[in-house]
Amino acid sequence: MATAVVVRSGGGGGLEKQPMDTGKYVRYTAEQVEALEKVYAECPKPNSMRRQQLIRECPILANIEPKQIKVWFQNRRCREKQRKEASRLQAVNRKLTAMNKLLMEENERLQKQVTQLVHENAYMRQQLQNASLANDTSCESVVTTPQNALRDPSNPAGLLSIAEETLAEFLSKATGTAVDWVQMPGMKPGPDSIGIVAISHSGSGVAARACGLVSLEPAKIVEILKDRPSWFHDCRSLEVFTMFPAGNGGTIELVYMQTYSPTTLAPACDFWTLRYTIGLEDGSLVVCERSLSGSGGGPNTTTAHQFVRAEMLPSGYLIRPCDGGGSIVHIVDHLDLEGWSVPEVLRPLYESSRVVAQKVTFAALHHLRQIAQEMSGEVVYALGRQPAVLRTFSQRLSRGFNDAVNGFVDDGWSLMGGDGMEDVIVATNTSKKISTQANSANAFSVSGGVICAKASMLLQNVPPALLVRFLREHRSEWADYNIDAYSATSLKAGSCSFPGVRHRKFSGSQIIMPLAHTVENEEFLEVVRLEGQAITQDEAILSRDIHLLQLCSGIDENAVGACFELLFAPIDELFLDDAPLLPSGFRVIPLDAKKEGLASSRTLDLASSLEVGSAANHSAGDKSTNGHSLRSVLTIAFQFPYEVHLQDNVAAMAREYVRSIISAVQRVSMALAPSQPGLHVGQKLLLGYPEADTLAHWICQSYNCHLGMELLRYDGETGESMLKVLWHHQDAILCCSFKMQPVFTFANQAGLDMLETTLVALQDISLDKIFDEAGQKALCSEFAKLLEQGYAYLPAGICLSGMGRHVSYEQAIAWKVLDEDNSVHCLAFCFMNWSFV
Repeated sequence: MATAVVVRSGGGGGLEKQPMDTGKYVRYTAEQVEALEKVYAECPKPNSMRRQQLIRECPILANIEPKQIKVWFQNRRCREKQRKEASRLQAVNRKLTAMNKLLMEENERLQKQVTQLVHENAYMRQQLQNASLANDTSCESVVTTPQNALRDPSNPAGLLSIAEETLAEFLSKATGTAVDWVQMPGMKPGPDSIGIVAISHSGSGVAARACGLVSLEPAKIVEILKDRPSWFHDCRSLEVFTMFPAGNGGTIELVYMQTYSPTTLAPACDFWTLRYTIGLEDGSLVVCERSLSGSGGGPNTTTAHQFVRAEMLPSGYLIRPCDGGGSIVHIVDHLDLEGWSVPEVLRPLYESSRVVAQKVTFAALHHLRQIAQEMSGEVVYALGRQPAVLRTFSQRLSRGFNDAVNGFVDDGWSLMGGDGMEDVIVATNTSKKISTQANSANAFSVSGGVICAKASMLLQNVPPALLVRFLREHRSEWADYNIDAYSATSLKAGSCSFPGVRHRKFSGSQIIMPLAHTVENEEFLEVVRLEGQAITQDEAILSRDIHLLQLCSGIDENAVGACFELLFAPIDELFLDDAPLLPSGFRVIPLDAKKEGLASSRTLDLASSLEVGSAANHSAGDKSTNGHSLRSVLTIAFQFPYEVHLQDNVAAMAREYVRSIISAVQRVSMALAPSQPGLHVGQKLLLGYPEADTLAHWICQSYNCHLGMELLRYDGETGESMLKVLWHHQDAILCCSFKMQPVFTFANQAGLDMLETTLVALQDISLDKIFDEAGQKALCSEFAKLLEQGYAYLPAGICLSGMGRHVSYEQAIAWKVLDEDNSVHCLAFCFMNWSFV
């Protein structure tokens, strides 16, 4: 009869409860526990062979049975799991405690605001009553703020006066009622939320406020937030012109900052501000800032005409230490972005507090949380890269794209002559050195320079996240791989040859390898490998693939950023830390607030109208827009290196390439936009499928002919077409051409979901690419039966989606699809009960 052995782990040995066939309690010695712990650190879950090997190699464990060793590891894993869970619960408890404190403070502020409004209401009533009793116009009550000579910014005493006033105004916004704050829609506080976010409801300028818990000390947070270019991607430069102590333990700085314009349609902005850093009596740290004057202040630079002077009203950061570690951070951004200086269509970007919250306030909190996670060791990135290195890559991609879009004169950019059409702007930079540092060993400088072709366009009723996801996942729909090869070869060789000199064929497929992502999945950094096929014998021994470093932002369904981006740059397969980058890409900026219920998770299907039938098919999507048109502005910029003797050729190529991309984006946008009332579904079908309904009949009739059973439950009495029923069938149904190298030509909705592709991109996927080795063998073994009897059953197996993910299916059926003349039109496959592994 089995008894129990208790062995408790500890520094000097221990007892743990384990089943044994002996009648004794066995105690593990300290040496035995140490040996087991050493193995556990290498392999927490050893198999039976490893446990037997452990007993053989460690004489001190010779008297312990393998079953006891197995139970010890089980108990050890259980304790580790409990420890981690306890640590997680403690962290959640700290977050909830801090969040509760924030909510109590917010509740107190709201109560003060209610009291203030009640008093103001009573005062206004009293004034109205007095006005009805007296008509004396000489008793005007004018509240003025006398100008203080000490506020002269030309002397330190005046700057200190301005700094103290800025501090008081900032604190009244951060914790008081100086601004009429309303909670930002969709931002609910909780342990996993970014914090409590509010935007201004009325008043001058646009303002946003946020407060949240960050697992960093106040001094570190101040250091990070003052380095604005490291986290605010729209910050071109920040220069501290003067810094001196304020005499009260604080520091006053005069700061000049330049920001990028997000599009080619508007000028960039700059700020001339006073920044005041000081510690409060309760241990909190404050960094507050405001503009010193209007357009007349600040440094007189030669490029001032490229900027519009914007105003920063009292803004800043309040960082309070938390009990148990970490800090509570309050952020206020209050700006006047001079919306009069931009075209009317873009003014929502400059007059929206929500946009300020998304672009600036969120960016600060996101960056702080990202740094906190990296410092805690919770973040593990691919390829063994340090988080700081990958973060630098993201910043370089964003900055390089912004430089191209803005084309500042002091960066060396100058406009080139056009071809009579003004749709695409072409600029050249003869001084650009593509490198992270001027003395980098991996920098190169071609004899010509860099050409940038850029354009902006207005999109109507196209979900930005959906468009960017499509551009990311289906590059073959818009990109020219020969031009990608030209850019990649130029970077690799350090010299440029015009496209056409080195030919390459591409399979049209891409492999996306994730590198890193931010805490809230706002941004993704990844390497994209474009698979190529060399034509010449000399190239056969070289790498045939092209690698792109790619940054995606806003494609996550819960993203709250102000823009959606897809930026990329050719990179050598060695992927050096200081590799030269020449970014190109897309930026989509919504001009209207996000509508509740907008379907951003729609299938990326250019032929979404295959959901044929009445207009009711799209009623859900149409209602999501609530009758409003979703407008956004798309900015495209592509950069190309060139040799001086090829400048005109590369410029013409770049201009035409961007025009072709614009056409492709317009075509994609029309297909992705929700159907409009009265639009005939046939108008949205792809040109390659004018007889889609006929094909559906052939598929179903052939299935019945070969297998003697119905594929669909279709009686024709419901008013729905057979194509619609086939489109919504729960199993994945695909058709491929009946050729030597069969490629897919049609798929229903489930088929597109399984392959993670669209009807257009479907043609880039061949039959052999979706099956693994076992699936290919099964298909080959059944192919003769398929040709002879017209159908074949394939066993359960694994196939690959267009994105490289594994998909399991329980069974598949293949059959020949016959046309009206009883000739083989294509092969059809039905994958049953499929799911992603």
